[in-house]
Amino acid sequence: MVNLNQIYVVNIISFYNIRDNTLFPDEIDQYEPFVIREAINNCIAHQDYSLGGCINVIEKEDELIFTNLGAFIPLNIENVIRENAPQEMYRNPFLTTAMFNLKMVDTIGSGIRRMFNYQRIRFFPMPDYDFSDNRVKLTITGKVLDIDYAKVLARIPALTLEEIMLLDKVQKKKKLKTEEISILRERKLIEGRKPNFIISASVAEKTEQKANYTLLKGIDDDYCKKIIEDYIIKFKKAKNKDLQKLLINKLPDRLSYKQKVHKIKNLLQAMKKEQRIKLEIGRCWILNNPF
Repeated sequence: MVNLNQIYVVNIISFYNIRDNTLFPDEIDQYEPFVIREAINNCIAHQDYSLGGCINVIEKEDELIFTNLGAFIPLNIENVIRENAPQEMYRNPFLTTAMFNLKMVDTIGSGIRRMFNYQRIRFFPMPDYDFSDNRVKLTITGKVLDIDYAKVLARIPALTLEEIMLLDKVQKKKKLKTEEISILRERKLIEGRKPNFIISASVAEKTEQKANYTLLKGIDDDYCKKIIEDYIIKFKKAKNKDLQKLLINKLPDRLSYKQKVHKIKNLLQAMKKEQRIKLEIGRCWILNNPF
């Protein structure tokens, strides 16, 4: 049994022409019909019917979620994208053959890869797969999550689908494997420390993301130290809370509030070690060698 919530496949959204960097929007369907059709057909063809469950399609404001029971036979999406070929094994071969004969499914190349490419063309996030709990959960997002990230895809068309999938992980703050980090670093697509990676400055330069990159990266340590020093020169002394208030909004947006506080603490300790400041009675920072 297939349990389908009502899906408004003709929803129209305003979509700015990112490739031409214009403010005039084009109107497009929120979801590519092929993507919806392929997702549903995959659920039907690969459901483990011995488990006695249902196939579900859930519509949210900007997402479609498809679930079917049973393990994902190719093991991971990366294999499917890399090989770009029909599967060699099906859970329900007779059902799959019938669906093919009825022209419901496309066996020329990978339908899943086409789904990824349709999302890529729109600069939407890549499809998200979750294989936990012996089921396949697919989430399709029907909007641009990050306009600056979308500009990367628009202005660097030479990126491979595999590279875009890795950058999509960066956009979604997902954990990267060691080999994935190496690939992105080698291509100079990311920088920063694990796990807080950001799109690299070289990409930001090409995609007019300089302002956003600065917000993500924040000002460098030497400049932070100069701000601290100037503050103490002006006010003679400074408490930790004064310096936190001074610097907290100047540190990278990718850091949490707790991480920012910790970074300020490290900067102060580094300046103390450099003998630029010292801690006096009353827990106030002062210059080590005042003018």
